[in-house]
Amino acid sequence: MFPFAGTQFGGIPGMPIQAMTQQATRHARRVYVGGLPPMANEQTIATFFSQVMAAIGGNTAGPGDAVVNVYINHEKKFAFVEMRTVEEASNAMSLDGIIFEGVPVRVRRPSDYNPSLAATLGPSQPSPHLNLAAVGLIPGAVGGADGPDRVFVGGLPYYLTEAQIKELLESFGALRGFDLVKDRETGNSKGYGFCVYHDPAVTDVACAALNGLKMGDKTLTVRRATASGQPKPDQTDVLVQVQQHIALQKLSLQVSGASTTALVAMPNLLSPGLMPGTLPVMGNGLSIADDVPSRVVCLSQVVSPDELKDDEEFEEIYDDMKEECGKYGTIVSLVIPRPKVTGEAVHGVGKVFVEYIEIQGSAKAKASLSGRKFAGNTVIAVYYPEDKFARGDYSGYS
Repeated sequence: MFPFAGTQFGGIPGMPIQAMTQQATRHARRVYVGGLPPMANEQTIATFFSQVMAAIGGNTAGPGDAVVNVYINHEKKFAFVEMRTVEEASNAMSLDGIIFEGVPVRVRRPSDYNPSLAATLGPSQPSPHLNLAAVGLIPGAVGGADGPDRVFVGGLPYYLTEAQIKELLESFGALRGFDLVKDRETGNSKGYGFCVYHDPAVTDVACAALNGLKMGDKTLTVRRATASGQPKPDQTDVLVQVQQHIALQKLSLQVSGASTTALVAMPNLLSPGLMPGTLPVMGNGLSIADDVPSRVVCLSQVVSPDELKDDEEFEEIYDDMKEECGKYGTIVSLVIPRPKVTGEAVHGVGKVFVEYIEIQGSAKAKASLSGRKFAGNTVIAVYYPEDKFARGDYSGYS
């Protein structure tokens, strides 16, 4: 934690806030900043965001620095930045995607943010009068992106050229723009980029098909580059479109006598992890076409077995997962298999199984949680067979 000026709120005239009030409003005054550059520290983060807030006209509490505290996790490259007021924290949400020390950073609400309570404390949306252009952001765009349909493509193997990546993305439709993020000194790919399709209807189809695709030792993370990460159409419809897309590709290749691959016209990319005659395979071993929608979602790479051994830690994880997954629909049951003290093997340890009352809930959860970062890991979200879940069988898909 990095405190400034000795006292947290001394710079705000006429606002004698007691410690209890500070604690009660902290969830609404903090913002999460992820994807930090390796050399970032508390002071550079505080200085940068205070200067940026002043530049865009986001300082509504008067003169002085908007940032009062910074807590940074160097290992996981994120920080919690605490602002003076709820209104300034809401203004800071408009900075998603701003370039900090050469790197675009993510600005989000923290996990303990309570929207209903925050609404009683101050504005929950950024001011429409902020001068975002002063810091290189485009008003109305998310993270400086060119419109709401921009797609984030992460986990790219470093050996892929820009032309090969574009060829992969264009198997779903023509691109209006593509930007591969490169190291400023070496010019080498940093393993992620952004693209925009000419036809916005293609966006969610491409995201659903490519997200989770294994390429060598890498797993692609492909999703909308929006603050919420939510797809526009219902994810169930998107998956149907994806299955139809792959089926048509497979049929056309069979007719022509070519080897079946979901990456049409991409023989040069059939390097490690992409074998002829196969469809894209997600991290759980299921091909996209086999990921049949159900009311149950299985989340992998969320927790480790060691975290589940302690009863108190398990309860915290269970409550956190129930709260997070409950955002997408009514939960019927949530199961997190735990390791046995005897060391006996238990199926499903390290995974979280969530059963929703309706498939709309599971579809939203799958779309929103897949590709999210949790404790430094990339979450893999897939549908799980309802009959196996009902039997208490968490062994997988075989």
